[in-house]
Amino acid sequence: MASTGGTLDSPVKQIQIDGLVVLKIIKHYEEGQSSEVVQGVLLGLVVDDRLEITNCFPFPQHTEDDADFDEVQYQMEMMRSLRHVNIDHLHVGWYQSTYYGSFVSRALLDSQFSYQHAIEESVVLIYDPIKTAQGSLSLKAYRLTPKLMEICKEKDFTPEGLKKANIGFDHMFEEVPIVIKNSHLINVLMWELEDKSTVADKHELLSLSSSNHLEKSLQLLMDRVDDMNQDIVKYNTYSRNVSKQQQQKHQYVQRRQQENAQRESRGEAALPEEDISKMFKPPQAPPRMDTLLIAGQINNYCQNVKEFTSQNLGKLFMAEALQGHN
Repeated sequence: MASTGGTLDSPVKQIQIDGLVVLKIIKHYEEGQSSEVVQGVLLGLVVDDRLEITNCFPFPQHTEDDADFDEVQYQMEMMRSLRHVNIDHLHVGWYQSTYYGSFVSRALLDSQFSYQHAIEESVVLIYDPIKTAQGSLSLKAYRLTPKLMEICKEKDFTPEGLKKANIGFDHMFEEVPIVIKNSHLINVLMWELEDKSTVADKHELLSLSSSNHLEKSLQLLMDRVDDMNQDIVKYNTYSRNVSKQQQQKHQYVQRRQQENAQRESRGEAALPEEDISKMFKPPQAPPRMDTLLIAGQINNYCQNVKEFTSQNLGKLFMAEALQGHN
């Protein structure tokens, strides 16, 4: 993701994920395709500067009729049950599926802030089934940067607050390297399954046809650019209103000084001073955090398009070289 930046100042330098956890996340998505996003809890432990994710369980899919459902109570009961059977039950983060990398949102920011504020080592795993279906597992881990954590704690998302913190979309999230670990028995099983695979065509990755992935990514990119344009219009309107108010305050102060000068020349008492800040209330500044998130998502889409097109161009050049050789 392009909106990761800076160094890893967090206590977690690497994430080790058991293969079972990866399979559970994929299975959760495959069973819950009716919903746009699937989410769940990550369990594990911290060893030195490495976070080991050894188990997970999904958030249940409940409807509006389940008004009495307590999600927190459900998680506590699940972790208590796992502890009773001697399985790692420590809460170390959460996971979420995404489509075409569309996960940079305010909901994810708020959720990760809550997790990371309560448990410093918490991470969020982002699973992209679209990329995975193209032949390579797409699973990435992110944390909020220390700068963004401070901003979220203070809840100062005004232009002045973000400028003072010197934070941009490239300093919001940090990606943590992932290592997938399997036991020897699992590795043997995977080799046997691969040998028994009945997949007829194992050369789909060499196909020169472009899927709808690029088209969909460009459409999502244009939508977010439109959102960014609307935010820019709002901010420009705010800037014009601030400038207009400053002119009005300056004109008022000048008129007041002239009146006092005239009264002083006539020997009259000067007019009492008034609180200008009460007379000219500054316009409400639009929050800028959503704009930063949109910028981060745009950058993410651009990186996805760049990665996809570079792979396609590579295949085209390879095919051209093979044809020329023949």
